[in-house]
Amino acid sequence: MTEPQNPEHSTQRLPTVQPVEHGDVLALDQSASGASYEPVPGGERDEGGAGRFWSARRIPAGVLALVVLGGCGLLLYDVAAVRAGHPAMQWRRSLADELARRPLDDVWVLTGAAVAAALGLWLIALALTPGLRALLPMRRDRPGVRAGLDRTAAATVLRDRAVEVSGVQSVRVRMKRHKAKVRALSHFRELDDVRADLDTALSRGIGELGLARPPRLSVHVRRSAKKG
Repeated sequence: MTEPQNPEHSTQRLPTVQPVEHGDVLALDQSASGASYEPVPGGERDEGGAGRFWSARRIPAGVLALVVLGGCGLLLYDVAAVRAGHPAMQWRRSLADELARRPLDDVWVLTGAAVAAALGLWLIALALTPGLRALLPMRRDRPGVRAGLDRTAAATVLRDRAVEVSGVQSVRVRMKRHKAKVRALSHFRELDDVRADLDTALSRGIGELGLARPPRLSVHVRRSAKKG
């Protein structure tokens, strides 16, 4: 099995990729593919034991813990003061009076309930979702060993493969979790030939990345605009 490339240890100088504006290309002179792509070689989807990496969520958990700790401590102090014969704090008396006077359909009651519900849903989403969307899990070929590949690094590897194809002038690669979008400019050769070579080179490159869930490939090739 071919080991995935590591762009950090590559000695090859990365080409400069310039943004492609709509005015710099001929919109009708293009070729696209990717509707029925299956990555090869080694493109089988390995779902077992290679799930996404979970984020620790330290900042939201820390903020929530501080808020709950502060609120519970303040409320506990006020309850203990009342039990000791002291009057309740002004904020608790005012809050109890306001809640007693305002009906349930009051705008401030509804607003507070909506904010509390939104915060609760946000915390539930943080607790149930893995996070770390920029880290792509790799195949687990050895038990007890997990590895991940950054999406930016994966896009750089595919871009290096694409610029090696004859006729390719510049390339942009957007790497998502389930799809790799490639936009290329060609300055010579037939567009269908360039696109076919890109399909072959990039499908082989995706297979060599060693990802547990190889993304679908979408390739679009356009002719660069003629100057003058």
